Amino acid sequence: MSWKKLLLFILAIILLAGSALFGAMAGGVIVYRLMSQDQPAASTPSQSVVEVLPANSQAQTLTVNTTDVETAVTQAVQNVGPSVVTVVGTIPGQNTFFGYTGDSTSTGSGVFISSDGYILTNNHVIESAQKLQVIFSDGSQQDATLVGTDQYSDLAVLKITGNVPAVATLGNSDALNPGETVIAIGSPLGDFKNTVTVGVVSATGRSIDSGLGYSIDGLIQTDAAINQGNSGGPLVNLAGQVIAINTLIIRSSGSGTVAEGLGFAIPINTARVVSEQIIQNGYVSRPYLGISYQPITPRVAAMYRLPVEYGVYITDVAANSPAGQSGLEVGDIITGIDSTTLDETHAYINTLFQYSAGDTVTLTLMRSGKQIEAKVTLGESGS
Repeated sequence: MSWKKLLLFILAIILLAGSALFGAMAGGVIVYRLMSQDQPAASTPSQSVVEVLPANSQAQTLTVNTTDVETAVTQAVQNVGPSVVTVVGTIPGQNTFFGYTGDSTSTGSGVFISSDGYILTNNHVIESAQKLQVIFSDGSQQDATLVGTDQYSDLAVLKITGNVPAVATLGNSDALNPGETVIAIGSPLGDFKNTVTVGVVSATGRSIDSGLGYSIDGLIQTDAAINQGNSGGPLVNLAGQVIAINTLIIRSSGSGTVAEGLGFAIPINTARVVSEQIIQNGYVSRPYLGISYQPITPRVAAMYRLPVEYGVYITDVAANSPAGQSGLEVGDIITGIDSTTLDETHAYINTLFQYSAGDTVTLTLMRSGKQIEAKVTLGESGS
């Protein structure tokens, strides 16, 4: 190859390489300029969000701030905690076949509801106790006296003399909704005083069979941890108001199934009415019929070949009682009061307690296999 051809070949390669380099540079500049026009400035990121949203749309943001909830719980406990007490009852011993058993104690919780020294607790906490003491949140203790009880709502009122450390604010239990955060304060097992547990309102309007021929109605169900010793203590909302009195737990079903988080509390609206009557009268006014009775269930009916599956079998009629004055007899079976038929969901006591002393009701009875009716004007009796 001559030197002329070699020189032309080298010149061609240089031209090709230059053209390629120039094209790449030009393309890069164009792309850079396009990107600069399309991308928003780094200092205004919110503008790009606004531009891609439709003109009539609204951005929604879900914010969960656990700090607010924790602060509300802390403040509620600080407000109510000093008004919560541990209730200790001394139950006298008994003489048995094996000798004297010695005194025993029962423990529960309570809460001050008045600056006059009145304490609200459960009836089953102080039942059979002859001596009562309360232990304040600071560890000091004082003797207490029993003002009165109500077996059917499982409530009792105690009283102390002297200084009251704090009084709880009572809320409105009718305004509760499932899912609301609630706080239980009490002394589980009697040892862990003023323990705080947190949960939610699981349901309202629950009914629990007491096993004594009546049910406790209108209860609040919660999954806040409640143990033996919590009974009588307050269930509190995030506003620091007592909205219920803790009363019982269910650990297992009749079939043996183990359950957790099934606690129940008496609505404070019910407790307020009951406690006011106890403080004013020493008892709760209940309608009085004047009979002793045996509840009838399908099992009892089958065993004794009774003509009905539900009702109450009268075993005694008190002299000069409303029942006696109306001609009720031993052996009569009450199957209904006014338009309410006694059945699995309508116990005799709960149905009777829908009336007041002085009301006149019509009882439906079975007597010697025949259905009859009797009008009775109810009297008044403390529980």
